Amino acid sequence: MLVPVLLFALGLILLIKGGDWFVDGATGIAHRFHIPELLIGATVVSIGTTLPEVMVSASSALGGHGEIAYGNAIGSIICNTSLIAAITIAVRPPKVEGKSLTIPVLFFFGAAAFYSCVAYFTGEFTRPVGIILLAIFAAYMLYNVLRVKNLPADAAEAEADNDSDAKAEFASPVRDVVKLVVGAAAIAWGADLLVDNGTLIAQALGVPESVIALTFVALGTSLPELVTAVTSLVKGHGALSLGNIIGANLFNLVLVSGVSVTLSPFAVPASKLVAGMNASLVVDIPLMLFVMAFLTLPGMIRGKLQRWQGVTLLTIYFAYIAFQFIG
Repeated sequence: MLVPVLLFALGLILLIKGGDWFVDGATGIAHRFHIPELLIGATVVSIGTTLPEVMVSASSALGGHGEIAYGNAIGSIICNTSLIAAITIAVRPPKVEGKSLTIPVLFFFGAAAFYSCVAYFTGEFTRPVGIILLAIFAAYMLYNVLRVKNLPADAAEAEADNDSDAKAEFASPVRDVVKLVVGAAAIAWGADLLVDNGTLIAQALGVPESVIALTFVALGTSLPELVTAVTSLVKGHGALSLGNIIGANLFNLVLVSGVSVTLSPFAVPASKLVAGMNASLVVDIPLMLFVMAFLTLPGMIRGKLQRWQGVTLLTIYFAYIAFQFIG
């Protein structure tokens, strides 16, 4: 038990330092190319912090553990939204740029509608479903690349000219790229150590695999988002944090699930029942949709988020965890 505990601690250290480097590199690139932080958070940062989910879910699917691959994706979205984003909002509600937020949110709910229809009407995720999910991911990335080319740079250039500290901080493009790459690698390795050894610790304590998938593994692979969110909050980049959460949630549906299903199709898990019905269909998917709507729609309508939203989401998350262990 001592070795898993030590490796778990090492993973946590790698996550913390990797998150710091990753945020520095991402914001440096965003400022250098005049890209809004919400946009860079919803693309580059989100891919980096979603790497652990991709690795864990893909290996789980290939190993015949579709329940872990499925639970990790759904559980990570719930965790990202009702724990990580909730902490950010409760501590320091960020301003919301409606235009930057609209497209990622539309992509998410479009992908979620497709994902939910497959789950409810077929009960299984086949290889063509995985390919469609990956096509949605490719379309989203293509859209963002084209969007970046058409971004007006005047406002960003004026801001950079008036901020000598920013000029100094983002003076080296090589340093930004190195921080981004090394930070992503540290995050991925740290999350892998945390999940592998944390799961061993949980199993030694007698925690069921179905609960591990939706809670422990989901939380473990979401730690990069948590570290990135906290680091962004401390550094005053609240928009980067929010963009990262929304982008990571989309990628959990289309990239994480897409890769897993394409490599090894699996059925919707039915190991937990609620009133004789599959808990995945009556609790997990509906909750995933609700917390995302609760997080994004008020911000898109009013242009800002409020602390009570964060507190409410945190309450929902802890109630969900209690349901998994007690229900």
